[in-house]
Amino acid sequence: MKQFILNTLALSISVMAYTQKTEQSAAIDQYVKEMVAINQIPGLAIGVIKDGKVVFQKYYGTETLESNKKVDSNSMFRIYSTSKLMTNIGAFQLIEKGRLSLEDNISKYIENLPQTWQEVKIKNLLTHSSGIPNLITFNDITVDDSNARVIERLSKEKMDFKTGNEFRYNQTNYFLLTMIIEKITGQSFENFILNNQFSDTKNQVVFSSNALEKIPNRVIKYNYNPEKKQYEKSTDVSGTRAHSANGVAITLPAFLKWSQHLSKNDLLGQKTKEMMWQPFDFGNKKDVFAYGWDISKVNNIHSYNFSGGNVSAYKIYPERNLAIIMMSNGYSLFPVQYRIVNHIAAMIDQDLTDDYLLAEENIITEFSRKNNPDAEKTYHSLKAKNPKWNFENTLNDIGYILLRNSRIDEAIRVFALNVKENPQSANAFDSLGEGYFRAKNYALALENYKKSLTLNPDNANAIKTIHTIEDLMKKK
Repeated sequence: MKQFILNTLALSISVMAYTQKTEQSAAIDQYVKEMVAINQIPGLAIGVIKDGKVVFQKYYGTETLESNKKVDSNSMFRIYSTSKLMTNIGAFQLIEKGRLSLEDNISKYIENLPQTWQEVKIKNLLTHSSGIPNLITFNDITVDDSNARVIERLSKEKMDFKTGNEFRYNQTNYFLLTMIIEKITGQSFENFILNNQFSDTKNQVVFSSNALEKIPNRVIKYNYNPEKKQYEKSTDVSGTRAHSANGVAITLPAFLKWSQHLSKNDLLGQKTKEMMWQPFDFGNKKDVFAYGWDISKVNNIHSYNFSGGNVSAYKIYPERNLAIIMMSNGYSLFPVQYRIVNHIAAMIDQDLTDDYLLAEENIITEFSRKNNPDAEKTYHSLKAKNPKWNFENTLNDIGYILLRNSRIDEAIRVFALNVKENPQSANAFDSLGEGYFRAKNYALALENYKKSLTLNPDNANAIKTIHTIEDLMKKK
């Protein structure tokens, strides 16, 4: 009888656990569907790993807007700058094997560097603290230029800042990491990454930084044109040297396996991962960034993450054995990659709930709904729960996104709310002035720009726009 009771109890616990997981998956699915609808996301893939097991894996929408081909396990999403995570792992694999050091000068591996680059180290490339000029800001550098030509061109520019002093996101850093990895390994960058991180999923990963290249099963990224109120295919082409920075296209199953390998220390040993996730000691003592990873913390629980193109994100919570992958191919209003990831994390583990971020997401979601009469009520309701919360930047961002999408009256209402909530903010009045200016209500635009200037006499934009408005009003 005792054994029967124990077996019955075990079965009951198992059924309860299964039911809870089923309900949790259904809740995540419902949430994601709402986000897809509100943000008009064409195609999306979401994956969650908890305690080493895939607990959620689902696909939404279509690979393209020109066909009805559904997103599925064979769909390869371009993850853009999230590709840098694979490059980071590759660099630390070489460090772990003693073939590379964070303290190595890059001049040890690359010849004919300008004198001002001689003291730049591997650690500075990984942490975006090199100070080397960003190659993508120079129109005379083409995708077909040789590596030597790129370095020669950049050497004519001054350093952006003293090496190691600050964080400044920069594609040149990863271009140089590509050269160094290839020099050390004698392999192409692509083969090195595939062989050492995707040996069991090679056919589910491709490298291409060319949006125009025809690749089977690769999902097309779309950029929303607010003036035409429609999506347009991405046409970005940045060449093979950008593969380490933005070139990975990958299926969700392959990304999930990569994440499992990372957690199981198959890609890097535990001590090496801990070193990779340490905050870099920036000279300005302000910036926070690890070796190629953003660092986040919720309720004193650390996570490490990165996103790409505002359409993909990867976040891992080592202390909670949790990782979340989000890949999409477009959005019409607000970038949602981290909002989705953070929200799902809180649904999986209540200790990962960030009440402020959830409130912010709720505010953004409500104002995203067209002509939603309850949006402001929701804002005040959430603010009442914690009066110390400040959403000035959030409201400002919402207003400008609505403005860019020709929802001018709604944008003005958001800007006006921001002014009411932050009456000493010159920036809030400046934004409200711009809203009225776009609506061609020059009298109210002038009033708000003048108020902004009173609060901040150095507001050059307000001074310039006031002159413009006064000239327009004279012509009437």
